[in-house]
Amino acid sequence: MGGSRLLLGAAILALGAAGAFYAHQRLATQPVLAQSAPAPAAALPVPVVPVKKEDVPVYLDYVATTEAIRMVTLQAKITGYLLQRGAPDGADVKEGDLLYKIDPRDYQAALEQAKAQVQKDQAALSYSRATQNRSATLVQQGYTSRDQFDQATSTLGQSQASLAADQAAERTAENNLVYTEIRAPFAGRIGRSLVHEGTLISAAGTQLNTLVQLDPIYATFNPAETDVPRLEARRKQGDVAAEIFLTGDSEPRYKGKLVFLDNVVDRASGTITARAQVANPDRALLPGQFVRVRLAIGTTPDALLVPQAAIGASQTGQYLYTVSADDKAEQRFVTLGARYGDRVVVTGPIKEGDRVIVGNLQRLSPNALVQPQEQTAAATQ
Repeated sequence: MGGSRLLLGAAILALGAAGAFYAHQRLATQPVLAQSAPAPAAALPVPVVPVKKEDVPVYLDYVATTEAIRMVTLQAKITGYLLQRGAPDGADVKEGDLLYKIDPRDYQAALEQAKAQVQKDQAALSYSRATQNRSATLVQQGYTSRDQFDQATSTLGQSQASLAADQAAERTAENNLVYTEIRAPFAGRIGRSLVHEGTLISAAGTQLNTLVQLDPIYATFNPAETDVPRLEARRKQGDVAAEIFLTGDSEPRYKGKLVFLDNVVDRASGTITARAQVANPDRALLPGQFVRVRLAIGTTPDALLVPQAAIGASQTGQYLYTVSADDKAEQRFVTLGARYGDRVVVTGPIKEGDRVIVGNLQRLSPNALVQPQEQTAAATQ
């Protein structure tokens, strides 16, 4: 019994050894598969624009408030009932346009009365002159006394004075008749009328309306005292051009020139008051608006310009990507200067002709392999 168990165990061991040998031989005869290498990363297509060197203007920018060059309160010089309004509220009017008309009948009658008095005095003057001439002849011939001649001469002088006074009264009556029509002293825009037809207008100071000149218009701003020497130096060379930007605009909408620099610096703010006169042909600018004024005071030669679309920002600073000689993205930190349309001046480790990446920036990383695609500056707008 024991011997049979020993024989069975030996047989099992023999079979196991034979199976292991067979498996080893099978593995040895099978070909070994080679491990595949990782595929190279595909190059990222990116649009590129070359860095350009140009002479660019130097600007000073300020926040400004528009002001009317001329603004008047319309009032009457005479008393009377308002007969007619010549323009609706808020109308644009030309110089000389009728704005208000006061009932002229009383003033027309006063003028006619003054004219009649002038005619009467002219007749009296003619008689006084004839009498004086006769008295002069008679006194020489001894037919009248010297006293009568003097009386005739005095009467002539009084007649002349009366005529002059009545002629002045006639001119006053003519003026009063003219004053019944209130006309625009200059081209501009009227506001909301404070009186209406039938109102008794008083010469004591009834306010009728306001008239403001809109074209041209002032843009008033406050340069720092440190800017004054640069502005004065530029003014000595000629007119200082001004460009006006409305809120939210990236391009100037109006043009003008610097016309005034105050002669006193505000101690509290360290600024002075300045004005630019701005052409406003469409009369869209109104007094009291906030605008931005940009003054051209010089030129920076050989400035490096890149599209604003190429600029990125991080906690370290502002940067852009250029394409290296082996077509890899190189991150370069730069300092930004003035903006000119869709381009911006940059300074830093960059030179003219460098290829700047202007697209796919969110997918880029330093040293990433790229496939540059040349574009024109117009294509980046």
